[in-house]
Amino acid sequence: MNYISAENISKSYGDKDLFKNISFGLNRGDKVALVAKNGTGKTTILNILKGVEIPDEGKISFRKEISIEFLDQEPAFNEELTVIDTLLTAKNKMTEAIKKYELAIANNEEDLELVLMEMSDLNAWEYENKVQEVLSRLQIKHLDQQVKTLSGGQRKRLALARIILNKPDIMVLDEPTNHLDIEMIEWLENYLLSGDFTLLLVTHDRYFLDTVCSTVFELDNKQLYIYKGNFEYYLEKKSERVAAEASEIDKNRNIYRRELEWVRKSPRARGVKQKARTDAFYEVEEKAKQKKQDAGVELSVKMNRMGSKILEIIKISKSYDDKKLINSFTYTFKKAEKIGITGANGTGKTTLLNIIQGLESSDTGKIQVGDTIIFGYYSQRGLNFKEGKRILEVVSDIADFIPLADGTTLTASKLLTRFNFPPAVQYQYVSTLSGGEKRRLYLLTVLMKNPNFLILDEPTNDLDIVTLQTLEDFLNDFAGCVLIVSHDRYFMDKMIDHLFIFEGEGEIRDYPGTYSEYREWKELQKQKEKLAISKQLAGGSEQITEKAKPVEEPVKTESKKQAEPEKKKVSFKVAREIEELEKEIAELELKRTELENALSSGTTTDHVELQKLGEELAAVIKLNDQKSFRWLELQG
Repeated sequence: MNYISAENISKSYGDKDLFKNISFGLNRGDKVALVAKNGTGKTTILNILKGVEIPDEGKISFRKEISIEFLDQEPAFNEELTVIDTLLTAKNKMTEAIKKYELAIANNEEDLELVLMEMSDLNAWEYENKVQEVLSRLQIKHLDQQVKTLSGGQRKRLALARIILNKPDIMVLDEPTNHLDIEMIEWLENYLLSGDFTLLLVTHDRYFLDTVCSTVFELDNKQLYIYKGNFEYYLEKKSERVAAEASEIDKNRNIYRRELEWVRKSPRARGVKQKARTDAFYEVEEKAKQKKQDAGVELSVKMNRMGSKILEIIKISKSYDDKKLINSFTYTFKKAEKIGITGANGTGKTTLLNIIQGLESSDTGKIQVGDTIIFGYYSQRGLNFKEGKRILEVVSDIADFIPLADGTTLTASKLLTRFNFPPAVQYQYVSTLSGGEKRRLYLLTVLMKNPNFLILDEPTNDLDIVTLQTLEDFLNDFAGCVLIVSHDRYFMDKMIDHLFIFEGEGEIRDYPGTYSEYREWKELQKQKEKLAISKQLAGGSEQITEKAKPVEEPVKTESKKQAEPEKKKVSFKVAREIEELEKEIAELELKRTELENALSSGTTTDHVELQKLGEELAAVIKLNDQKSFRWLELQG
């Protein structure tokens, strides 16, 4: 069933063409990712779908009576409403009852009897459970708080929660993973995969894109390319397309050179040339003058020399009120280390970065920074610029000439060109840039200071995939230290040597591996815990019974005999079932051991294969639990 149809739409701003004569459709159940470089038209396409802008040419058609909701990068709300009123926008008896119930629970009200009765009368519990799940997963609290008091991240999560609960026919989500921690992202992934949702996503999160989306729309060089597959398939087919286009351009350039010689012949020759050949020449000329590929971002700046002493953290602790964020943490940095930081929101990740740089003080302990260390801090807040500043002025205010890694220097204008801000746009106001372009400019201002210790707090937010790939290449070659806070699992897996994991209550685990390896290890620990319980149930029931038996006062033997029930005889059917269960449990234990050994051996590195083994192990453990409980039941 077709929900949206775009036919030959075009859009320009002044003399800048964003896209020309592009067409696409969105059918029920489609999960589509829209990818493009920053500033090339992604947000414009979303605005056209919203009706905020209209195309210069072409038309957009929507199926009648479908509902569509948009998650913007900066959601707009009625600032005076409370969180719960914003979340549950539908005005009916059920949502009003749920609002009363949620507020009563949040404020620990004692008299809940009338509210509970109303919820039951309206059969509102199923929907309320959904509300509770979304509130819990996205950490939305203080339901009677006004929206105007929320931070940017809280507003984004509130907008996402509202869309999920409204469950429209089409969700159009612009960077839905921004301001979510990794556990939230993984929950959202599973949620979007589990339902019959129709999605159009703009996201830089490549694991999220690869997991959730089955089609990729790429806006490139004013055209739209459609790839029926996930992110991996898109990368493969795009490389083939780019190679084919480059070959075609080279071919046209050769033809163009031959035709140009013919056109430049003497006037007598031009007087007898065929009109068809002249027309063909101009067509070939247009194709031959195409660029093989748009200019990418070039990251190459000089790094200051790093001495032998880098940075030492000695038993630092930090608390706010009664909440402990860091508890006696110690670490000594080594040269060229790349460390990732992960953990739930509010566990102290940014606080640690601020303490390292001296922007905050710790309650106890100390930080020793080497004399040669120069920090480059890329913060979540982004670029802070004065209204009316032009792009070139932002860079030249820092330096007119910038030294590069190869010993040469560049002017501010040429450095901007390397960062994909060509001379034609350098005199534009910073306020006219897209969110991603501002982030790219901010990254440039950080690297211009030639740091040897980079601290990157959510560097992937709003950057396009091409810029992210360039940043990854730069960091791989960067000889200094890098400390990265990011919810982008793909970026973290590719960049880091090991992880600082903020586990809550001030505890920070140093894990020697990537984020994906940590998640697999964590899942294995959970499975081992379940297995230990299962073994106790299957093989140590007597021991458990003894431990669980309450302490009783001594009684006379005669009384005890009278109290003991007569032992029941086991029927042949039950005895046979017990025998079968014991065999099955033994086989399941053997299978579990084989799967555990396969997972922990390290011989299998393929992510898909590891996931398959993990799922099989979980199924074996679940079945073993069921059989063990049944065995205990029959034994009683």
